[in-house]
Amino acid sequence: MSSEPSAAVLNKQGERGDNAQIIATVFITFVGFLNIGLPLAVLPTFVHGTLGYSTVMAGFAISIQYIATVLTRARVGRIADTKGPKLTVIWGLYAGFGSGAILLASALFESTPAVALGFLLASRLSLGICESLIGTGAIAWAIGRVGPEKTARIIAWNGVSTYGALAVGAPAGVAITGLSGFAGIGIAVMALSLVGLALALPKPATPMTARDNLLSFRSVLFRVLPHGTALALATAGFGTITTFVTLFYVARHWDGAAYALSAFGVAFIACRLLFADVINRWGGYPAAIVSLVVQVAGLTAVWAATGPAMALAGAAVTGFGFSLVFPAIGVEAVARVPPANRGSALALYSMFLDVSLGVTGPAAGWISGLFSEATPFLFGAVATLLSLAITAWLATGKRAG
Repeated sequence: MSSEPSAAVLNKQGERGDNAQIIATVFITFVGFLNIGLPLAVLPTFVHGTLGYSTVMAGFAISIQYIATVLTRARVGRIADTKGPKLTVIWGLYAGFGSGAILLASALFESTPAVALGFLLASRLSLGICESLIGTGAIAWAIGRVGPEKTARIIAWNGVSTYGALAVGAPAGVAITGLSGFAGIGIAVMALSLVGLALALPKPATPMTARDNLLSFRSVLFRVLPHGTALALATAGFGTITTFVTLFYVARHWDGAAYALSAFGVAFIACRLLFADVINRWGGYPAAIVSLVVQVAGLTAVWAATGPAMALAGAAVTGFGFSLVFPAIGVEAVARVPPANRGSALALYSMFLDVSLGVTGPAAGWISGLFSEATPFLFGAVATLLSLAITAWLATGKRAG
């Protein structure tokens, strides 16, 4: 009897090895995004309460990070393509360390509010660059290590790391501030960045593919534009839940808005963990179409809710539906470009999500003011239906091609 392992055993061992490499890479994302989560809950209080600036400035201090992320996405994608994704992640961790150091300086100068605010805004810009570098680089690095056929799983698990880090980071930041003040956040961000570097530096870089035939920025953007548009419209539905569900509950005099947000988050993560491989089995477009239908149903339930239980269920269904939209459409977007342009495609595709989240809040708020506090969810459902139409059109074009 042969002692050689069977093909099934070898395949299972290879699958476990690939999963281990994916987890090791996206864990660096988790560490990097903890840097983003730590200041979230305490930064507005520091700007408004400690430094004495308006709530508008407190909000600007939060949003300037995302402005930096959007503005650097394209450049970061090119860095990942030309310098390699490992170096991209390492530079992101350096940017995170710099953000922590500048944040510490802001805390030390709190008696001089203008100086402290200047340091704080500089720290947020550095953190936005950190998010852009790590968010793009980690996915491209993992794809390079285990192969493009695992793209859906990589994007899905990387998203779990991202949202998980933000969920853990916010309460952790409150606890750190209670123990050691706002300066402790800066120190913690620096320490986490060093942990990330210790994890990233020993890992092998991925082999570089030929770089002499890189597509131009415009060409890559043109190829991912319809996919990014579908993502942006679907993200509008996600944005209405996270931004307006609390105000919706308050307007209806209901308790439990936090539970609705938690239900959304738990359903989102559960779907990513349990069903990410559906994208490989069905294909990106079919998985996205089913997900978008579920998301429309969830948003419609929130809009029509007659009680908090129905709104909570609708939020959970929305989270479940939105969960696979990014990786499902993203797989098809990345497949539209050569391997040498993978980083640029990922960065530009992700940029549509960033822009959508920036636009959705003001747009939905304007709609709410014109009509009612429930209307933003109808707006989100309509936007998701438009995303569904674009995705179905893309799927038809792929089958025809």
